[in-house]
Amino acid sequence: MYVPRPSRSDGGRDAGEQPRVYQVWRGNNKFFLQGRFIFGPDVRSIFLTMFLIVAPVAAFCVFVARHLMNDFPDHCGISVMVVVVVFTVYDLTLLLLTSGRDPGIIPRNTHPPEPESIDGSNYVRGQTAPQQFRLPRTKDVIVNGISVKVKYCDTCLLYRPPRCSHCSICNNCVERFDHHCPWVGQCIGQRNYRFFYMFVFSTTLICLYVFAFCWVYIIKIRDAEELSIWRAMLKAPTSIVLIIYCFLCVWFVGGLSVFHFYLMSTNQTTYENFRYRYDWRANPYHRGILKNVLEIFCTSIPPSKNNFRARVTVEQDIQLARSPSRGFMSPNMGKPVGDLEMGRKPVSWDEPRTAADISDLEAGLGGMLDEKEGRVTHASPNLSQEGFSPELVEGRAGMHSRRSSWDRRAGSLGSVDSDSLQTNPAEEANAGGHATTSGAH
Repeated sequence: MYVPRPSRSDGGRDAGEQPRVYQVWRGNNKFFLQGRFIFGPDVRSIFLTMFLIVAPVAAFCVFVARHLMNDFPDHCGISVMVVVVVFTVYDLTLLLLTSGRDPGIIPRNTHPPEPESIDGSNYVRGQTAPQQFRLPRTKDVIVNGISVKVKYCDTCLLYRPPRCSHCSICNNCVERFDHHCPWVGQCIGQRNYRFFYMFVFSTTLICLYVFAFCWVYIIKIRDAEELSIWRAMLKAPTSIVLIIYCFLCVWFVGGLSVFHFYLMSTNQTTYENFRYRYDWRANPYHRGILKNVLEIFCTSIPPSKNNFRARVTVEQDIQLARSPSRGFMSPNMGKPVGDLEMGRKPVSWDEPRTAADISDLEAGLGGMLDEKEGRVTHASPNLSQEGFSPELVEGRAGMHSRRSSWDRRAGSLGSVDSDSLQTNPAEEANAGGHATTSGAH
């Protein structure tokens, strides 16, 4: 469970007086009712969405459904209004369930995970500097027999699980991240995707319902007054406006419903589909159309991994107060890393060009440092260590550590410059002596 760092003013309080998690949340979310509802930073857009649903339904009830209540036998006309009102309330409930719940936020770590690779210790004039731990940028995990790469998140200090991505709008890693929807003001992920699709589909049905009964009302006017369809339409201008409005909206929400049904049937997310992730290899999550759809609608929703109303304890405050990056190196440090999340520049998974450029840069810097210290080395970074003496291998390992660590590279260069500075006074004295001698002549 993620528990962020409280403010310093609360550091001396008891555990019961510590602030709640939602009060010091590091993401960009907005909380209501003391952390019971969590929204995205663009929560205000939900009021626009509500208006776009409620306003046409209200106009339909006042100008159309009210006149149709007496046009059907056995008081069946009242069902026209009851159905649209009940369905609208149901649609707004789905909107709140989508927007006001945890979409599947991954709890942040208070410190980086244990590294799997260690850069060698720096060798400087017989002194050994502390080791630096380098975290690999990606890791391979096996999903249904297929290798999938997962990335390290510098913000959340964790390796994202498969299908998890970091939303730059909410500033959270979200499980089974689909997209960030501005219409509901929330990320769409594992815990609210079901309600999101039901909301979009029910909105489509409302549009079709209003569209159909507006035409029924116009036809009733035509038959009752024996007019042409065009004259009947002029007598019901509100129906014409609602027909045009619903026709335009049904292309948006209807097309969205069809698109997400395709994604569900193939077990993809919007994020994965736009990345063309499965065009060149098999989808490791595809289990058949029926099982994919049942996975969305008939499986239990996992509980939230965050207790937003919990108190931040003193022990957790002390743990968070420690430096999370001491002795660790970010896998993205010094690398121009791009990302596809929320519209950033896409890069390939293995990034061979970036790795090659960095290797060439390190090799060039290593050659410069070797020349400064009077060593003769080869420029290729892939040479085996088998043809070298132990002393030379140890020296090259120390130099490689200096090249691979951005934090200590400056220190290494400083040590080299200090060595050269120690020889500069003698050289300057000799130079001064030669200058004096030449002046005497």
